[in-house]
Amino acid sequence: MSTDSTNIITRFAPSPTGLLHLGHAYSALFSQTEASRQGGRFLLRIEDIDPGRCRAEFEDAIYDDLSWLGLEWETPVRRQSRHMDDYDNASRSLDKMGLLYPCFCTRKDIQAEIKNAQHAPHHNADGPDGPLYPGICRELSEDEREYRIQAGEVFALRLDMGKAICCLSGPLHWLDRDRGETLATPEIFGDVVLARKDTPTSYHLAVTVDDHLQGVTLVTRGEDLMPSTHVHRLLQELLEFDVPEYRHHGLLKGSDGRRLAKRDKSLTLKALREAGKSPDDVRKMAGL
Repeated sequence: MSTDSTNIITRFAPSPTGLLHLGHAYSALFSQTEASRQGGRFLLRIEDIDPGRCRAEFEDAIYDDLSWLGLEWETPVRRQSRHMDDYDNASRSLDKMGLLYPCFCTRKDIQAEIKNAQHAPHHNADGPDGPLYPGICRELSEDEREYRIQAGEVFALRLDMGKAICCLSGPLHWLDRDRGETLATPEIFGDVVLARKDTPTSYHLAVTVDDHLQGVTLVTRGEDLMPSTHVHRLLQELLEFDVPEYRHHGLLKGSDGRRLAKRDKSLTLKALREAGKSPDDVRKMAGL
């Protein structure tokens, strides 16, 4: 689906696991600017699928910081924790296609299998998220899977990447406005986790569903997330979703050369505001 500049929709989607920093300000302003310069719409989404790390006070701070910067967004704001049924429906669709399987492995199990398979390069090759899952549970019989589920074992749902690739009618691409037509190679991630017992969706599944349901036509996000687009493009195809265009912007870095993160307390928007910085000062610091 090509993006029509008359109906462009962008979004900024932070997780309320800490205070926003200068890098977040850059990303939010980048997204809002892309929409406003083309007369489009800018959305705010709260990605709060991790109940163990997300906090209400951080969500409140997101609204305060963005308002202070002068950003305006459409309401209501989509909060992922309120839309688990949407992710479950997508997961069920993939399951009906025979593309999901339960994985009962602990991190220790996976690490041990990778270590034992150290002489098999196809087993211990690294992907964007680290060592690829070695497929321990992929070949379990249906009877064993059901027995272990009924026994109450904790499991995650993984995408059988090999089967998923076989469902495609040809190569997948996406359009990055800065990099041009890009070939999608989701196999570099291996059998990614799409849901867990305690969190019935993953980042990959949730954002793909959200962008489709919200009608996002241009996904703007940091270049560190560009590898994830390979998986998202596959999920879009499998679920017959519309395909947005993308812009993966550069990342702001600190004096140590590392990209800014929530550990950078002195560069949180709250700290900058308390230090007397104005919204214009922050925009200049972000290079916008």
